[in-house]
Amino acid sequence: MKDHLRTYFHFLELEKNSSPNTIASYKLDLARYFDFLETKSISHLDKIKEKYVSQFLSLLYETGLGARSVARNLSSIRMFHRFAVGEGLTQNDPTQNIDTPKLPKTLPDVLSQDEIETILCQPNTAKRLGIRDKAILETMYATGMRVTEVITLKQSNVYKDEGIVRVFGKGSKERIVPIGRSALEWIEKYTLQVRPTLSKMGSGQDVVFLNARGKPMSRMAVWNILRACTLSSGIKKDVHPHTIRHSFATHLLEGGADLRAVQEMLGHVDISTTQIYTHIDREYLKEVHRTFHPRG
Repeated sequence: MKDHLRTYFHFLELEKNSSPNTIASYKLDLARYFDFLETKSISHLDKIKEKYVSQFLSLLYETGLGARSVARNLSSIRMFHRFAVGEGLTQNDPTQNIDTPKLPKTLPDVLSQDEIETILCQPNTAKRLGIRDKAILETMYATGMRVTEVITLKQSNVYKDEGIVRVFGKGSKERIVPIGRSALEWIEKYTLQVRPTLSKMGSGQDVVFLNARGKPMSRMAVWNILRACTLSSGIKKDVHPHTIRHSFATHLLEGGADLRAVQEMLGHVDISTTQIYTHIDREYLKEVHRTFHPRG
């Protein structure tokens, strides 16, 4: 069965063009699942029964995993079995009658426009790296890009005259996103005054944002920049890079943007993923009504 797993991961990498992070998550989930099956002395796909999948999910709950994590594990397992059936490796899919755990409807944390403004003002732009940090944060809020998309953004994909950036998202899917004047001005300032010095230190190649050693930024480095700016701003919310993305989408909808346009800018394949922001938008509208309506 381990051979089937290797075939599946090759399929994800070469044919589905899945991201390294996605493949790593599937590997972790499926390794845990296959280890469990070994304890049941199961060595063939035909022998895997629905009850074993259910037992495995119950075990995940017992170890303290939440519904969202268990649902992700089930999704990984379900996709593998569908692949195995589709490839003719077996006719047995033990997941077909298993329901996905019901997930609590949680809205993402969102910053107000004033809070975003406060965070964007925190980098010390009298210093070289402060200019870079300011450019990073401005870019994140201006485009709603995921942190991985920001740190892999190339200079050749920033079109200043047109006011757009070319973004390669999950699965290397390409999209065009408008970028505001403020972000472009800070990118240009960073590109002219800071990046040439940083690029001499290492091999950042065409990547826009470089660290102090001249190499592409890491996800954790961006997270640390945002955390430091949040702390210095006095904001008590749990802010991470995705919070800026959520805030970008929410502020667009609050301003009257079309949901389909926001979907396109975020790079969501399914509009239902974007629709979570309409819940936030409705909360905002209710708050406006409570505040300003004489009978609110």
